[in-house]
Amino acid sequence: MSIRPLLEHAVSGGRLEPRDALALLTSDDWTSLVAAGHARRNALHDPSVVSYTAYRVINYTNFCDVDCTFCSFKDEIESDRGYTLSLGQIAAKTEEAKALGVDQIFFQGGVNPKLPLSYYTDAFTMLRDTHDVAIRALSPIEVKRLAENVGMSIPDLLGVLKASGLSSVPGAGAEILTERMRDVLSPKKLSGADWCAVMGECHKMDLPGSCNIVFGSVETPEDIVEHLTQLRDQQDKTGGFLSFIPWVFQAQTKRFPIRHVTGREYLKLLAVSRLFLDNIPNMEVSIMVMGKELAELGLTAGANDINSIVIEENVLKSSGLKTLRAAERFIREAGFTPKRRTMNYEFGKYPEVLPETVVAAPKP
Repeated sequence: MSIRPLLEHAVSGGRLEPRDALALLTSDDWTSLVAAGHARRNALHDPSVVSYTAYRVINYTNFCDVDCTFCSFKDEIESDRGYTLSLGQIAAKTEEAKALGVDQIFFQGGVNPKLPLSYYTDAFTMLRDTHDVAIRALSPIEVKRLAENVGMSIPDLLGVLKASGLSSVPGAGAEILTERMRDVLSPKKLSGADWCAVMGECHKMDLPGSCNIVFGSVETPEDIVEHLTQLRDQQDKTGGFLSFIPWVFQAQTKRFPIRHVTGREYLKLLAVSRLFLDNIPNMEVSIMVMGKELAELGLTAGANDINSIVIEENVLKSSGLKTLRAAERFIREAGFTPKRRTMNYEFGKYPEVLPETVVAAPKP
């Protein structure tokens, strides 16, 4: 069947049904799909602008009792090889980031039941009051397990963390939210319903964040569509997902099957996400994981933002940009005007143009 009527409906702002998303995802007409994703992006955002952000990842501990099959980052709780950063080490990493012009911290680690609530509140208060940085922290499973460990409800815990400096929560740990894939990926992690419920509680506390998908294993197109549907349904309820990012699995362990994801497959999923997730305003493409060439194509397939720059990433192999000038140069060479934002998609905090930014010569 022709997908043109579905594309025309979505580009004009109409809502697609899950069966429509499946038809698009399995269609061979990927060029029309990508063009529609770009057209919808241009209807929602300035066609000439691509936004970017800059943050430092601080993986505060690698002790973890959640045994994800795809992860090689964790160490067992009783291991003598793992680590938990001290406040001094967190401060030092933060100052290194600030020296590079970066004033946002992404604070995330393993699920370590031995850490008291005071570890987090002391770290957040120090980051906010001493170092004047914004804090995005704690994936849904970290939030839920911490609440259980300290005997608090999730809303009460979020209130304490927000008062200490937390300003947003990442949509990490989703991967693929279908029951079948949760059993493959991480049986000890949250179910799809629980993951969405925790994110919903964050949104209600005015702690927005992102959501994502990680694909490239044994998932089916049906799994992908169900995952996107759960995200869209949650966004309809609480509205706190500011952006969506598609990632692909990387080879980390021998016990987890991954497959090669073609550039065409990635761009198709990006475009379908733009068209189907009609209530999530921003689509990010990850240079860190996908590389510069495919990320550049993603900017004409539905994405309006690059998820960069990222300073220090210990979980994934990074192909990302490392400086503000590199991010601006990448965007200009792709044919767009760069616009720096905060992790919460706030504009106006940063200069419109960096001093001495390298500007690419006009393309012929």
